[in-house]
Amino acid sequence: MRNARAIWPAKALGWSGMGLIAAGLAACGGGGGGDNASQQGSLKLAMTDAPACGYDHVYVTVTKIRVHQSASADSGDAGWSELLIPPRRIDLFGLTNGVLQELGTLPLPAGNYQQIRLVLADNPSKPTPANPLANALVPLGSTNEIALTTPSGQQSGFKLKANFNVTGGQVADMVLDFDACKSIVKAGNSGNYNLKPVVAVIKRLTTEIVGYVDPALASSVVVSTRDPDNNLRATVPNATTGKFVLAYLPEHTNYTVVVAGQNLTTAAVTGVPVSIAAGTTTLNTPTTPIPMLASASAIVSGTVTNASNTPLTDAAVNAQQVLSAGQKLDVAWTLVDPTNASYSLALPLVAPNKAPYVANGPLMFTADTAVAGQYNILGSATGYTIQNTAPAVTLTTPNSVTTKKLELAP
Repeated sequence: MRNARAIWPAKALGWSGMGLIAAGLAACGGGGGGDNASQQGSLKLAMTDAPACGYDHVYVTVTKIRVHQSASADSGDAGWSELLIPPRRIDLFGLTNGVLQELGTLPLPAGNYQQIRLVLADNPSKPTPANPLANALVPLGSTNEIALTTPSGQQSGFKLKANFNVTGGQVADMVLDFDACKSIVKAGNSGNYNLKPVVAVIKRLTTEIVGYVDPALASSVVVSTRDPDNNLRATVPNATTGKFVLAYLPEHTNYTVVVAGQNLTTAAVTGVPVSIAAGTTTLNTPTTPIPMLASASAIVSGTVTNASNTPLTDAAVNAQQVLSAGQKLDVAWTLVDPTNASYSLALPLVAPNKAPYVANGPLMFTADTAVAGQYNILGSATGYTIQNTAPAVTLTTPNSVTTKKLELAP
């Protein structure tokens, strides 16, 4: 991760031809089922990835996915159904721009499901080329694999929030949207990296927003939007073509697409419609890339604590600019350091450029009248819903460091 601990990826790799994962099924209950076919449906799962920052590869090895109807069920409770997956290393870097890694299909009783657990393989104690690390990363420009520490990943599994319905005789087609950048946390100066998966469980819809940036800048930017449920969706452009795809988006008439990068002016396209009938919404063409102008940057850093000044080491921090018309732009985000809850984000000093979406027409960008360098710095952590500290900061001096301590309350 770069010193600023922001999200800017250093490289975007294409899919390297990973085959489909063969899935073995082991039904272990699920509650409320029966032999009646009308009460039995199935869950189909695949995995995709948002951008991973500062790494050439991020590998995970999923061995099992567990599903339960209760959001509060513990790993040892009854009622779990399991999808067993023959261990296979998945390079998350190959799953950007809507590329999917199929995981398999699991028969389930009809009902509403609110929890998924992701179970990972153990790292071998003595990895070899024939038996490599199951969960690892490769830093930018390196060939060395560094083990990812995965507390609870092999025993109870990582708990994911879900909310989907399985209907008798039908398939619930869902995607695990893995955010590798948010999921990897460097533990201070120890050289250790923790994996704390940030994964959204979304429907596999036949919708997407497609656009282009200058290929020369593709490896320096992240493209994102918020869906109607306020989930952040992000990807990185293809390093060769500059093309980006925000896939599997719910229907909505008013998406805001944000293109952001360190030392670059943030660009926003507003009023972008997405519908199943249209399928693909195209913002621009390769010959008219979204302009990304240079901008000086400054740093916001600090810690995230509760009211008792206890560091919240599982917190995340997000920096947002707000357009004059009210649209919120996600410019950078990071997890805090797991040892002391510190964070650092590098942010452009100028106001964002914006363009309204025009079907079949060019995007006309102009500088927004929002206050240049003004950001809301927002902290979040499990069990905390209120930020006691005012979020706004205004950055004016290039390369300066502004300290912003964030205090959260339940």
